[in-house]
Amino acid sequence: MVEKVGVNNNIHNQTFDVSVDVHQQGASKCFDDDGRLKRTGTVWTASAHIITAVIGSGVLSLAWAIAQLGWIAGPAVMILFSLVTYYTSTLLSACYRNGDPVSGKRNYTYMDAVHSNLGGFKVKLCGLVQYVNLFGVAIGYTIASSISMMAIKRSNCFYKSGGKNPCKMNSNIYMISFGIAEIIFSQIPDFDQLWWLSLVAAVMSFTYSTIGLGLGIGKVIENKGFKGSLTGITVGTVTETEKVWRSFQALGDIAFAYSYSMILIEIQDTVKSPPSESKTMKKATLVSVIVTTLFYMLCGCFGYAAFGDASPGNLLTGFGFYNPYWLLDIANAAIVIHLVGAYQVYCQPLFAFIEKNASKRFPKSDFINKDIEVPIPGFKHPYKLNLFRSIWRTIFVIITTIISMLLPFFNDIVGLLGSLGFWPLTVYFPVEMYIIQKRIPKWSTTWICLQLLSIACLIISIAAAAGSIAGVVSDLKSYKPFSSEY
Repeated sequence: MVEKVGVNNNIHNQTFDVSVDVHQQGASKCFDDDGRLKRTGTVWTASAHIITAVIGSGVLSLAWAIAQLGWIAGPAVMILFSLVTYYTSTLLSACYRNGDPVSGKRNYTYMDAVHSNLGGFKVKLCGLVQYVNLFGVAIGYTIASSISMMAIKRSNCFYKSGGKNPCKMNSNIYMISFGIAEIIFSQIPDFDQLWWLSLVAAVMSFTYSTIGLGLGIGKVIENKGFKGSLTGITVGTVTETEKVWRSFQALGDIAFAYSYSMILIEIQDTVKSPPSESKTMKKATLVSVIVTTLFYMLCGCFGYAAFGDASPGNLLTGFGFYNPYWLLDIANAAIVIHLVGAYQVYCQPLFAFIEKNASKRFPKSDFINKDIEVPIPGFKHPYKLNLFRSIWRTIFVIITTIISMLLPFFNDIVGLLGSLGFWPLTVYFPVEMYIIQKRIPKWSTTWICLQLLSIACLIISIAAAAGSIAGVVSDLKSYKPFSSEY
């Protein structure tokens, strides 16, 4: 039996403003100081969310990125990005509450934090950059998952034919399959209910990263030495112009591998207190950045050591490796499972933003605000079906899938996304908000250092974007829409 219930008060508990008596609710065992149900997140659940978001498909392009930069600049740039990401993430986590870090007013989303600290035009700019970037990440992950699914099919094809069959195939059916899975998982109402998917995805990310690392080490042993050079891919293998553009694109790839600031506040809003959310988030960020940097350095460096200038754009699907085929199948299956979870972790803030604004604009609409309870056999609680949520999220997934089928350029899309999101979301807004929050005087030493950091990262982002756009333009010259064969 299906029964209609009242207004959906649980639409994305991290995005609605609730006015309550803080003193009355503060003493409750069931509610936090803002009147919402007690948050239960810990350092480890927050770390799982971050690792799920960070160790994504970006790790597989790092061998290629280091190949463009060489043994000196490659690892140095990677460490630099990790330090910048950690530092600016600690600045951003301090902006979760306004004023007092324990009892100040909460900001439930990245945009809420920008609105509270900066206001005006910058809120709209932040929203545009953040949500366009999240939309782009969904496209990037759809492309990456289809490539991994095709890699499984192709490795089996190579194995059966003894390498004689070129095993060409179209990526569209795999993108559609991934899209269908995401339509189902996108019906999970909010971030709090994604913890189990994040844990599974985090385990999968370690699985394929470890396999990639192991295969890289094995190849180095087989080669009886390290390949590569101090300055990266040599001019002659590529032209001087290509060397410059590829180096810039490599910066974008590395930046994308560390991009998660756009969902940091949303993750922080799942964390319980005491201790203060900012303290917990700083620990989670430190754990996550150390773990991911270690994996990135190992996977990227051993991939480059194994293949040198010939390092593929995607370590596990560029077919630098052919055997053992069953191990490659496991790794690529792990990538697909991870990307299913990562897609949701990134898209939930965008889903919540649209649904929150629709509810505010049409508060009396049953279509937008009412839930329908649907009993599920074997489950204690019924599923709360919201018609607007179901339809809009399904349309969103369909759109990202169609765009992915139009632009299946993994490396270039990864680099472009990284360059567009890195400076504004990871550096500029956190720095500006921290300056306001801590009332740092203009032209003081701290203020100057923060601004220099921001300017330096802006220059890097512009260079990375230019390199990635050049790559996309080059790919488009020989591409026919909806007929992508690999």
